[in-house]
Amino acid sequence: MATPEKAAAVSELRELFSNSDAAVLTEYRGLTVSKLGELRRSLGENAEYAVVKNTLTAIAAREAGVEGLNFDDLNGPTAIAFITGEPVEATKSLRDFAKQNPQLVIKSGYFEGKTLGEADIQKLADLESREVLLAKVAGAAKGSLSKAAALFQAPLSKTARTAEALRTKVEEQGGESAA
Repeated sequence: MATPEKAAAVSELRELFSNSDAAVLTEYRGLTVSKLGELRRSLGENAEYAVVKNTLTAIAAREAGVEGLNFDDLNGPTAIAFITGEPVEATKSLRDFAKQNPQLVIKSGYFEGKTLGEADIQKLADLESREVLLAKVAGAAKGSLSKAAALFQAPLSKTARTAEALRTKVEEQGGESAA
């Protein structure tokens, strides 16, 4: 029979799973409390880092209907970064923190119902943020429009330069014949 504390923990985890768009499972063995606090702060506002009990996490994930979570990675001291919104910034923070603190091991995760391995999370972290990608698309579109405008304007300006050259030549020839 489940104790009230375990039922509350499962309920809280189920809500975290339900409200998150992605999650990254990590092992934190050897990290101090102050280092875990530093990691939580580095993740930003769109991620919550929670130390979890493996069995309760598996129950909560199944109850929340989470697909794509690798339950085999729920062993040892586990903590999960629950990410809402775009996962790029949070995965960058996890990757950078793991580089500085080798005790943090990124195991796996899920995003949009798909299982992510460690390499997939690395690829996600290497992406640029959504805002940067949108800015690049907008810049490319603006550049294409500028080129198109210059292309449409070119025949007009070429015609104007040709007419000016002809006018100048006629004036020069008219000036020579009068002399």
